[in-house]
Amino acid sequence: MNLHTPSRRAVLGTVGAAAAVIGWNATTGSWAFAADTARRTGDRVVPVPDLDGTLTTDTSQFGSYSHDFGRLVTGTVPWAVLTPGSVQDIAVMIRYARANKLKLAVSGRSGTGGDLESHSCYGQAAVPGGIAVDARGMARILSTGSASITVEAGATFAEITDHLLLRGRTLPALPDYLPLSVGGTLSVGGIGLTMGTEGLIADTVQSLVVVTGTGEVVTTSPSRQPELFRTALAGGGQVGVIVQVTLRTVPAAERATVFSLLYDNVAAFMKDSEILLADHRFQMQGGEMVRRPDDSGWRYKIEAVATYSGGRVPDRARLLRGLKDLRAEALIEDYALRDYLFRLDGFEAYLKDAGHWAQPKPWLSLFLPRSSAARFLRMVEGELAPDDLGAGVLLSYPYLTSAVTAPMAVQPDDRVGYLFDLLRFPHPGTGAADIDRMMQQNRWLYDRAVAMGAKRYLVGAVPNLTTDDWRRHFGTSYKTLGKAKQRFDPGNVLTPGQGFFG
Repeated sequence: MNLHTPSRRAVLGTVGAAAAVIGWNATTGSWAFAADTARRTGDRVVPVPDLDGTLTTDTSQFGSYSHDFGRLVTGTVPWAVLTPGSVQDIAVMIRYARANKLKLAVSGRSGTGGDLESHSCYGQAAVPGGIAVDARGMARILSTGSASITVEAGATFAEITDHLLLRGRTLPALPDYLPLSVGGTLSVGGIGLTMGTEGLIADTVQSLVVVTGTGEVVTTSPSRQPELFRTALAGGGQVGVIVQVTLRTVPAAERATVFSLLYDNVAAFMKDSEILLADHRFQMQGGEMVRRPDDSGWRYKIEAVATYSGGRVPDRARLLRGLKDLRAEALIEDYALRDYLFRLDGFEAYLKDAGHWAQPKPWLSLFLPRSSAARFLRMVEGELAPDDLGAGVLLSYPYLTSAVTAPMAVQPDDRVGYLFDLLRFPHPGTGAADIDRMMQQNRWLYDRAVAMGAKRYLVGAVPNLTTDDWRRHFGTSYKTLGKAKQRFDPGNVLTPGQGFFG
């Protein structure tokens, strides 16, 4: 490794040359600055390597790194932020971190406008006292083929979608919220309304470039270094930093007809949901638990989307045939495809304007087995008060577990799974005691779901998880991930916030 005193372009300290960091003081466990009067003779200072990008050590600039999207954890300020100018910057800094017993994690810097932050909910991407990597330093769209696209991992699905739509293409699977980084999303799997037909977004990946925890740059695919491929996708950032991704693309429709169908009870909702899942009459399918109009309790909604182009308008009567929804309350709307894909833009603006966006967000995301989904959802109906959701949503819809091929995205032992996605946006002014109660509610719901055969989706906030909890979650995949961790990150450098191994 070429370690030498960096240029002023490579390392940014506070103000002026005297404040520039010159290396890591391994004796004191802190950065060493050019004019550090406290440094003693004999201190071992390891020079920072030269970089194509920048390493910033002025913690006064790290406000957006002191929290993540969930805003439930504190004390997460890193020692430094790397904005990479190349893949080699990441490789070099991983080797530097390993040599100096530092930790490193990528911050996806997702969001819109100036509101860029890690979109983890419970400190999963935090690296207090370590090195955070600003994913926006690697956010280019590199190439577009006839049926694939290659991007850097910091590119967002919003950027990719707009790029592809101009070319008549789209990704076969997308998240509901598009301003998420590709790398961060693939590290947890990636869910969305195409789960019923495509599985997770991770299941549409053709190849990756990953920088392992030893600083090796590896191109990996299902047939090339498959162990790394299988554990990088949905592996929580434990084996490497995803820096480049090739995703499959499909032809894009021009428009989307959206059917919102309401149900009085979970049994009717699940029956129709599974009819639609089985016959694939819609291209996208979601579901939601919503309040009754008189606020007397909960009911259910299917959101089913038929896409089309030109004058081939979907036959609405045929699409609705055999369904037992509350037809008088059905809502059918037609959108340009882009408007539908970016449908959460207006909701995000509302949440920010109304003060919900900056609140702590105790989210909970689970994969339920079909065999216990109705029982679990009925339990949630009795447990969840409207204020527990705030301005948020509770999503639930079926998918085929066989469509999820990324092995680290462990699935319930059932042919059909149900996503359970409790996306809380508490009301402004909600106190710490109520947030803590919601967190404990998450743990209560999680324990009961696991007892019914559920698995976690690796976002959200479940307090007090132990190594035994994670071992139970991953099952036989825990040993697989542990072996991959030892092979690809033997120094235990990467993404400590997941806590999978204690």
